[in-house]
Order: sequence, then C-alpha cells, then structure tokens
Amino acid sequence: MFILELFKSLLFGVVEGITEWLPISSTGHLILLDECIQLHVSTEFMDMYRYVIQLGAILAVLLLFFHKLNPFSPRKNTVQRTQTWTLWGKVVLACIPSAVIGLPLNDWMDAHLMTPWVVAAALIVYGVGFLVIENRHAAHTLHRTDDLSWKTALYIGLFQTLSIIPGTSRSGATILGAILLGCARPVAAEFSFFLAIPTMVGVSVLKLGSFSAKKLMAGQPLFTGEEAAILLVGFVVSFLVSLLCIRFLMDFVKKHDFKPFGWYRIVLGVIVLLFFGARAFLAA
Repeated sequence: MFILELFKSLLFGVVEGITEWLPISSTGHLILLDECIQLHVSTEFMDMYRYVIQLGAILAVLLLFFHKLNPFSPRKNTVQRTQTWTLWGKVVLACIPSAVIGLPLNDWMDAHLMTPWVVAAALIVYGVGFLVIENRHAAHTLHRTDDLSWKTALYIGLFQTLSIIPGTSRSGATILGAILLGCARPVAAEFSFFLAIPTMVGVSVLKLGSFSAKKLMAGQPLFTGEEAAILLVGFVVSFLVSLLCIRFLMDFVKKHDFKPFGWYRIVLGVIVLLFFGARAFLAA
C-alpha cells in the first residue's frame, strides 16, 4: 500500500534527523531499520534516497544558525561580517580533505565496506574512543568557533575523512577530533554542524546527479509520482526532526559529556553483531 510506504519514509526521516547529528552513526541505524521495514523501491532509488533526505537535515542547520552563518546580515558590523567570512573559509578548508580523499572513495567504500560487520566494528571502536577521550579530563582551550585557528580547522577536517568508513559517524569523527584538539564540547558540536553543510550537500548532489544521469540515459522519467512523494516525506520529516535534535544536542553538551553516546554506540554495535550473526547462523 502506498500509505504504508509513506509511513516507512516518515520513519526513515525520523531516524535520519536524529542520528545525523548525534554522534551515533546514521548508517548503523538505517541498516537496522532497512532490515525491519524495507521501502518497496528500486535499489538505485534507495541509494539516492538515503543521501538526499540528508539535505532536509542540512536545511535545519542553515535555519538554526542563519544569523551566525550569514555574512550579509544587516545586524552585523564590519568586524562581524569579516569573522563570518573567515568562519566559512575555515569550513571550506576543513572540507578539502573529504573532497580529496572521501569523495573519490565514497562509492568504493559503499560497495566493499557497507556490511553489518564493518558498521558494528566502527560503532564499537568509536564508542570506546568517546569513553577514553572523555575520561582524560583534558582542558578545553577553545570556547568559541571564532577561536579555531586555520590549522585546527584543517586537522578537524582530516578527522572527518574517517567517516568514509561505514558506521563511523561523520559528526562522531569530527567531534572526537575537535575535542582531542582542545575544543570545548559545544564548539566541537557546532563546528561539526557547519562542516556538514558543504560535505553533505556535495555528496547528496553527486548521488542525485548519478541517479538522474542513469534515468535520462535510459529514457526513463526521473521519479514516479509515488517515488517523489516518498522522497518528499523523508526530506521534510528529516528537516523537522533535525531542528529538534540539534537544539537538544547543543543544550545537552553544555551540561554533560559524550559518554552516554559512547555507551550507546557500543550497545548498538553489539546488537548489530548479534542480529546479523544470528541471521547468518540460522541461514547456514
């Protein structure tokens, strides 16, 4: 039933909106969700769908941080506009490693490492990483995004490239790296949100472009009416849930550390191992 497919897309949008920003791996959750409630669409559409609904999540960042990210705001003076342009420059610099390393390897990683075992291992390893780093009680020297040096921004971008391994979590990799480099937790989370804008827009546009090119070369319409509706529901729900999730995370990290997310990743990784291990055993 078409209504059922729309409901499934709503669930995918909810999961994407939550897990894209929390450092718990959207891939791990989407794999489990896909096993439980598969959308009845083509493989090509689903590959594109997973990335394009991320654009809804990106719109939430742009809306929530519009003033801070807008260098043309009439409420900013000359110094503040210069600081905004500088922030964008650091974001672009931090995204260069992902563009150089991540984008060329993205399809290869999806084809060869998008397995439950790799995802589970990444969930557990980075979960342990969060616990270890938070237990160090290291002093945070950077308390505003404006305090980030160009070198620190580039190093955070290098950490972001680790997220090409499925299950790592893009936000998790950048937040871990930022904390290691001396950023306070709110700064680490906020800069991670900003890095997502060019990174996720770039990947989503590539996926949508590849999907569109294949359809056009085959002389087929880009979407059926049902596919367009499924994509729209996932996109809008991802946007709305992201608004709530980003606000939650920014409030949370002002008072708490990231240990709960570390433990959550470990538990989820074990669940993924048990689930797919049991299924492989029963199928043998």
